[in-house]
Amino acid sequence: MTNSVLITGASGLIGERLTELLLQKGCRVSHLGRSIRKGKVPSFVWDIEAGTIDKEAFNGIDTVIHLAGAGIADKRWSRARKQEILDSRLGSTDLLCKALKEGVTSVRTVIAASAIGYYGFGDSSAWFNEESSPGSDFLSSVVVKWEHETDRLQVRGIRLVKIRIGIVLSERGGALKEIARPVRWGFGACLGTGQQMVSWIHLDDLCEMFAMSIQNNAMMGAFNASAPNPVTNKELTESIARVLGKRILLPNVPSFAMHLLIGEMADLVLYGSKVSCEKIQHAGYKFVYPELAPALKDLFG
Repeated sequence: MTNSVLITGASGLIGERLTELLLQKGCRVSHLGRSIRKGKVPSFVWDIEAGTIDKEAFNGIDTVIHLAGAGIADKRWSRARKQEILDSRLGSTDLLCKALKEGVTSVRTVIAASAIGYYGFGDSSAWFNEESSPGSDFLSSVVVKWEHETDRLQVRGIRLVKIRIGIVLSERGGALKEIARPVRWGFGACLGTGQQMVSWIHLDDLCEMFAMSIQNNAMMGAFNASAPNPVTNKELTESIARVLGKRILLPNVPSFAMHLLIGEMADLVLYGSKVSCEKIQHAGYKFVYPELAPALKDLFG
């Protein structure tokens, strides 16, 4: 690969691993964020609140990977935090769209992060694909508005790919680290009924999907990024315990206790959905980690 790629929101879990992977593949990579970052790649600054952006960031760039947005599970969902989650996505996308309209001519492809939260978390029995209707909860409403704003990036013939990301498994952070911590100390437990579905994906598979999206010009529109074999919360927790050589001894954590602990955000772990990855497989992607156990063994070494 010889593409020149600009990544927004590159300081997060996905952005850091994706940068490593693209550099290994021979891409020229640069970052666009709230401050200059010292590292292996050039770094440029934008101010989303002020609506300013360093146009030098786009010089020679043919692909933009747009990951920017406040973390969904970083803080309790107060009214102000909910607004921040939405505004960070709409504001950054709007600023990027304006830059692409105002004289940035080299960009041919935009690959934008989205989320399987689009489908809602109320049904663990049905399979959801890219043609399924959106849900009606808070996170679903955020993703719907986010994708609607993202569609504006299709300016001047730019090819747009939207990657609806599942629950990312990585030893570096995110959901896996939070679930594994109490398991390591002997306090692991399933959440709620334990039967809610978790549509997961290994971080490396996710980053390889972004890389494939750069090269495959036939890819356009939304693609689900989750492994072909989703599991229940119970199966995930017990699999983590087995890989770590531990046992799950405690009873399930009741739903009401989760809501008391983290409020409305508890819905993220108490409900789930089964998300189909057939579309991206038909586009040519072959999973390195289609099954949970090998993925966990790789991540925990």
